[in-house]
Amino acid sequence: MAKTAPFDKHTEDYENWFVVNEPVFKSELGAIQRALTDTGKATEVGIGTGIFAAPLGIKEGIDPSGPMLEKARERGISAIPGVAENLPYPDESKDSILMVTTVCFLDDIYKSFREVHRVLKKHGHFIIGFVDKNSLMGNFYVRHKHENVFYKDATFYETEEIYRVLNDTGFRINNTYQTVFGKVEDIKEAQETMVGYGYGSFVVIRAGKRECM
Repeated sequence: MAKTAPFDKHTEDYENWFVVNEPVFKSELGAIQRALTDTGKATEVGIGTGIFAAPLGIKEGIDPSGPMLEKARERGISAIPGVAENLPYPDESKDSILMVTTVCFLDDIYKSFREVHRVLKKHGHFIIGFVDKNSLMGNFYVRHKHENVFYKDATFYETEEIYRVLNDTGFRINNTYQTVFGKVEDIKEAQETMVGYGYGSFVVIRAGKRECM
């Protein structure tokens, strides 16, 4: 069952985090833009309030939270109810699927990734932005998750764990990028995006469908 209660009740707090931490937000946007080259054709799964989708130029997406969807629609996005484990799209109908800080809230990551594989076109791409469990920010969230209204029930993943799930569900890794270096509160301007993982707290993976599963 989708974990929507915190997002339903604290939508404004969710949005405010990105305002207070704007340099971190801009860093994350930059890393996603590096991986997502065809934003106009992308669909975001777990679109939330559309805070990422709007500046990225993404026009459509799904989310299980009603209040979050309302915010996304206010931003001019075609946002409908839905969950990653049961995507409301036909087979091979999407060019790119984006998930940003969504994987930690999935009920079933394997089922969700298989659904993404199903709806992507033959040469489609799956872009995943997430906080690496082994990073500075990831370690902090894991240690303090029960103090955070959004992350109490979250499951954080290491980058290599996401690699394994992608491989098991029919994807190949194209590129990996990282950003957000250091403590969030110390970041005063947008940071660069680097190739790879292991240093930055925010990781973005671009994966493509394998020819055969």
